[in-house]
Amino acid sequence: FAKRQLVFELVALVGMFLVSKIDYRRYARYSKYFLYVAIALLVLVYIIGSASHGSTRWIYIGAFGFQPSEFAKLALIVYTADICTRKPRSLNTIKGLAKMLLLPLITIVLIAIENLSTAIICFGIVMIIVFVASPKNWHFILMGVLGILMCVVFIATAGYRADRIRIWLAPEKYDDGYQTMQSLYAIGSGGFFGRGLGNSIQKLGSVPEAQNDMIFSIICEELGIFGGLIVLMLYAYLLYRLFVIAQNAPDMFGSLMVSGIFIHIALQVILNIAVVVNLMPNTGVTLPFISYGGTSIVFLMAEMGLALSVARQIKFEE
Repeated sequence: FAKRQLVFELVALVGMFLVSKIDYRRYARYSKYFLYVAIALLVLVYIIGSASHGSTRWIYIGAFGFQPSEFAKLALIVYTADICTRKPRSLNTIKGLAKMLLLPLITIVLIAIENLSTAIICFGIVMIIVFVASPKNWHFILMGVLGILMCVVFIATAGYRADRIRIWLAPEKYDDGYQTMQSLYAIGSGGFFGRGLGNSIQKLGSVPEAQNDMIFSIICEELGIFGGLIVLMLYAYLLYRLFVIAQNAPDMFGSLMVSGIFIHIALQVILNIAVVVNLMPNTGVTLPFISYGGTSIVFLMAEMGLALSVARQIKFEE
């Protein structure tokens, strides 16, 4: 796992550097095409996609696996920021807002069919960008109601999602609650300072997907609650820096794009840790920059490249 992930991280670092060197305003010209490609790839998943852990989310080209939903997050950030910048007056009417958000909503629905948690993150990205572009209460309320209705529909039409809610409420009563229970055992056995780096017992097989969705439980087992808090503080500092960049961006497009990156990382951290400590039903959300996964780290670092590109254009008065 470590060797394979290191290769992806080196590729991701190079990608971040290259993206950061390009003026972020250029990406606005191609935002619609990014989203078209994302929609095409999401449709392609249902035609030639490969199943993993009960869900079809991957496209394989030889030995290389690619998860289109990760690219879709990036495409949604760039497209929504661009459309809100170019057509701010459309935000003032329901008709205008609906036309603006037609493509993003199609993208989100395609994602939700197989991965509701990722769709929730994507919906949150779009909602916050729209709210920052035009902070009117009716926008927030309308999109919030729409989001809740979409969640209810997708839970009602897929029995396994309703089962996850029952398992969440009483994981000790169901066989499928095994992962959650083992995650809680790992956190509890770590105490305040943990067993020591590399000394986890639960990661040897007790916690399924210890390197992916449940990696925070292993961090807490090895480094304790103290180590877990340090990780949360690092995320808080990263989000603070993104907030500073968004506040001081030279234009609205840069500010909205970095706001989208901010909410993407914040939501993914919150959802992942909430699952690990059983504050919400189990989902397939990874912990940004830490969980194992090549597609995730490549596109996360591409987002960091976009944020750095915006930061390069900031000119502070002396």
